[in-house]
Amino acid sequence: MIFVAVFLSFFSFSQKKQLTIEEAVIGAYRNMYAQQFYYIKWQTNSLFTYVKNEQLLQQAIKSNNEQTLLSVHDLVKITNDTNLKKIKMFPNYEWETENILWIKTDIKFFQIDIKEKKLLTQIICPDTAENFDLNIRKKMVAYTIKNNLYVLTNNGNTITLGSDLEQGIVFGKSVHRNEFGINKGTFWSNSGNSLAFYRMDETMVTTYPLVDINTRIATVKNIRYPMAGMKSHEVTIGVHNFATNKTVYLQTGEPKEQYLTNISWSLDDKFILVAVLNREQNHMKMNVYNPETGEFIKTLFEEKNNKYVEPLSPAVFINNTQFLWQSQRNGFNHFYLYNLDGNLIKQLTNGNWVVTTYLGTDKKSQYVYFIAAYPTALERNILKVNLTTGELKRISENEGIHNAIFNKEFTCFINRYETIDKPFVYNLINSEGKLMRKIHEANNILNDYELGTLEMVKVKSADGKTELYGRIIKPSNFDAKKKYPLILYVYGGPHAQLVQNNWLGGASLWDYYMAQKGYIFATIDNRGSANRGFEFESCIHRQLGHNEAEDQIEFIKFLIKQGYIDENKIGVYGWSYGGFMTLTLMTRYPEIFKLGVAGGPVTDWKYYEIMYGERYMDTPQENSEGYEKTSLLNKTKNLKGKTLIIHGYMDDVVVLQHSLSFVESCIKNGILIDFFIYPNHTHNIRGKDRIHLMKKINQYFDENFNLN
Repeated sequence: MIFVAVFLSFFSFSQKKQLTIEEAVIGAYRNMYAQQFYYIKWQTNSLFTYVKNEQLLQQAIKSNNEQTLLSVHDLVKITNDTNLKKIKMFPNYEWETENILWIKTDIKFFQIDIKEKKLLTQIICPDTAENFDLNIRKKMVAYTIKNNLYVLTNNGNTITLGSDLEQGIVFGKSVHRNEFGINKGTFWSNSGNSLAFYRMDETMVTTYPLVDINTRIATVKNIRYPMAGMKSHEVTIGVHNFATNKTVYLQTGEPKEQYLTNISWSLDDKFILVAVLNREQNHMKMNVYNPETGEFIKTLFEEKNNKYVEPLSPAVFINNTQFLWQSQRNGFNHFYLYNLDGNLIKQLTNGNWVVTTYLGTDKKSQYVYFIAAYPTALERNILKVNLTTGELKRISENEGIHNAIFNKEFTCFINRYETIDKPFVYNLINSEGKLMRKIHEANNILNDYELGTLEMVKVKSADGKTELYGRIIKPSNFDAKKKYPLILYVYGGPHAQLVQNNWLGGASLWDYYMAQKGYIFATIDNRGSANRGFEFESCIHRQLGHNEAEDQIEFIKFLIKQGYIDENKIGVYGWSYGGFMTLTLMTRYPEIFKLGVAGGPVTDWKYYEIMYGERYMDTPQENSEGYEKTSLLNKTKNLKGKTLIIHGYMDDVVVLQHSLSFVESCIKNGILIDFFIYPNHTHNIRGKDRIHLMKKINQYFDENFNLN
């Protein structure tokens, strides 16, 4: 069954202003976006703070009066750091106590008494430092320089925890190419007396050449890039005790090619939990280690799956012996309550919806607070579940995408939510879900612009079993009797959801800009995308691009049936996995797609990295048929439509070999395509050059669809 779920036209046709491409591309990050509160933090249980421009402001629970606590000008006077004059926004901060906070600016950390307007502590890291990890309790900062790990104390002493004596050994950085929820490489214990850190040995991984053209003779910059089926890196976990000044390594055992994910300290610092995943990614062990000796203690539980197991969130201890674990083992991501004996106490949440974010636990009232794609994947709501009874309660009242920042005692929270037609609303809500007061509602600054109209739709998947969520943006002067060129914007891969009940339906201003020019701009989340459960997401296993493409075609058929699509002007655009999907659709359905723009595309999964590639495709040795079927290098002869490939010359995620191999195949088959390089960019084209990128794409559609 195919039907239109929602129709919203929230921009009046009487409005005169037109978006420029500059506004559409970077305006959303500057002057075109609704006003938000930044860095919202609880100063006490009854006072919260946030940043507006150059000021740190405060409000009390019972009053909406804003009080200025500090300004950038104040920071300059307190710290005597004139470099702060250059910043345009009050920097990020953390409260230590009601009157003491920490400020971070580039390489410096300042501890400030706001009541006395006095600098208490100053920590200055080296100019080349990166990956900062501040320990407020001990007034120490862990950081990396190149591949080395250091800790700087407040008295200026530097402790070296890991030094790259052999090229290819990396300390204190994110490992496993940022898969499995890993986004950092250092982990302070709760007391601050110890620091766990990753050590990654890449010496056995094949080097891959990137070429830097900014020297007179272009310079080769080698990176370690483990391609699917080839040798992977080896990771260990070190633990440094600052009292004994000794480092031990956890005895994580063999084989060395395994993934050490989701590091977690117990509350009393007696244990470290690590979710150890085999290279095949189908068997995970939750292991416990002694941080003082590095000894392996026991495996608490195991998870297996014929496709893959993907741990993404660390264990969260709610007391010294019990912890929460998130798992998709029953088909949807939910909480499971365990103890340190490895006994499952209970599955805490259940249902055909997924937990997306853990917010915290009120130990006094025995509630776990979290965000979930509930009741549908279009929404994000705040819920709480009782640890004892399992009673579940939704505590965000309105539709839309909600986020929450709780005070320490979990008596109330600041709820920021947005919907398709509301930019940002900030409310103060108590832990029972009752509105205490409204804090702020952002004005829609796009009211002055004549954008398009947005439809949210549901379309059946190609197998007829599942409803897919899509959006359609039409020109503001849309006439159902006319025919319009179509741009299908596609991503389609794992861990992404493009269509939600959030501001503008999740679309970018560039999408609306293209609709403003006279295009129908449409997007759908096919099977394989995020937040719909394991079966929905894993149906792509060993055959990337197949089911995704079939679902995209069902959406195209739906759009054509509406009667307003010019079937001779159907185009597709996507980046990264979306670039792969663009070329997949262009080569598999050449009779439908007359134009495609593929940015940073994967063209053959054997050229992609191990961690992501082998999860979804297994190795080329294990799945030779799947790699052959999904490779685009043997399909270039099918290309009929105009095709533009864009790639960053320094791309270290989807290496340039993908696009070059595709171009070479096109040459061999006599297929004419267009190819464009950004010489100094990696996987994404950012900054001012992004305007150039979007102008290039816009021009390609306009010229080939004769829309000027």
